[in-house]
Amino acid sequence: MLSRLALFLAATIVLLANCRHDVIDGVPDDTIGLPPGTSFLEPSAQRSGDPDAGYQYLIYGNYIGSGIPLQVFKQFFGGNSPDDLGRSGDADGIPFNFNVVTASNGVKVVAPTCLTCHAERLNGQLIVGLGNNTSDHTNNQASMFQTADLAVKLLYGQNSPEWNAYYPASRASQTIGPYILTKTRGVNPADKIFATLAAHRRSVDLAWIDAAQFNIPLEAVPTDVPAWWLMKKKNALYYNALGRGDFARLSTASGMLTMLDSTEARQADEKFPDLMAWIRTLEAPAYPYSIDQTLAAQGKLLFENKCSKCHGKYGAEETYPNLLVELSTVKTDTMLANSYQLYPEYANWYNESWYGQGPHKGQLLPNKGYIAPPLDGIWATAPYLHNASVPTLDDLLHSAQRPKYWKRTYDNSDYNQVKMGWNYSVETSKTGIDTYDTTLPGYNNGGHTFGDVLSDSERMAVLEYLKTL
Repeated sequence: MLSRLALFLAATIVLLANCRHDVIDGVPDDTIGLPPGTSFLEPSAQRSGDPDAGYQYLIYGNYIGSGIPLQVFKQFFGGNSPDDLGRSGDADGIPFNFNVVTASNGVKVVAPTCLTCHAERLNGQLIVGLGNNTSDHTNNQASMFQTADLAVKLLYGQNSPEWNAYYPASRASQTIGPYILTKTRGVNPADKIFATLAAHRRSVDLAWIDAAQFNIPLEAVPTDVPAWWLMKKKNALYYNALGRGDFARLSTASGMLTMLDSTEARQADEKFPDLMAWIRTLEAPAYPYSIDQTLAAQGKLLFENKCSKCHGKYGAEETYPNLLVELSTVKTDTMLANSYQLYPEYANWYNESWYGQGPHKGQLLPNKGYIAPPLDGIWATAPYLHNASVPTLDDLLHSAQRPKYWKRTYDNSDYNQVKMGWNYSVETSKTGIDTYDTTLPGYNNGGHTFGDVLSDSERMAVLEYLKTL
């Protein structure tokens, strides 16, 4: 229940999170200088910051300023969680994906942090910056907050400072609950969370409004949570390159969950350049198992010949081309890219809001395609494609063997060193929330068939090389 509470409150922190595995291993078109069906994403100026201050803000900061009163949290969930981050003070003993913050009225509350979506365990170790791939958004958690409402009212009273500090989190969570349901465990409804919150906030000052100002689509588009260490290479955020401009400003939208108005957004905007500076220091975790260096060297040559024009080169000659790949070229599931074409009011709302104004503005610019991501640490970031529909890299590079229905254990030590990804069982139908059903809208595992040209031996060599990134 505690992990679901964290995910339910803070999934918006992954808001349209950075892109990763969606697209193409292209062959260059020498007549235009770019692989066919691609376009270059221009860079935007980014603010500098203090990485050390950014990390402190990450684990102690109040970018989410409403939550469960501290004593209520300890009573129901305890305060003796493992010390993953080495925090002290009120946060000592609080799970890594929560923090104790002081609400605007002075009440101490336990609120979710960015690490609810941007940290995950791998082989028993917490990896900060690795996307959460075990979250469960298949059930409406609004009833949980209805129960919490009663508890806070009984303990403190509905007119108490504690209730006022708690209520924004409850209000937002009960509002978004019915709209963010996914069909399987392990995927994130970040885009739908943003859409629901935007529908309930005024663009001019970000204040809450009870009646939705836009039609909210019912279908939640599933996305995979990307690795933070990829951000420093990219000229645009989010799988479909939607996020342009200042990355710090774009990322402050996580506060939409509970903020009172744009005053709180401005306060976060002063701190997020530090957080972005810290994220830019992150490096991908090294592959922890043995590597056949001779085979990897063969794979490096194949990769640089067939894949690097879109995914870049690594090592001493590191490059990253920052390419958007058209849907007609990549042929992966189109629902995410098309959603902002079908519902332009959401990008328009953002661009006209406080977020889209001033010298450090962010912009949401819809595209009909997906970014070809950098591949640093790709071994650790299964499952693959933007909707997490492919369990291993071997399946990604051999499209005919991708399972239609598959299930994994959600044990993040259950890793397949040969196929590079999660061990899984092939199912004949969807039998529960742990079964990934690729026949559902938004969950399709087709496209990105560029690895099909590789022979079995070539594919194994490329996989061995990817272990070195």
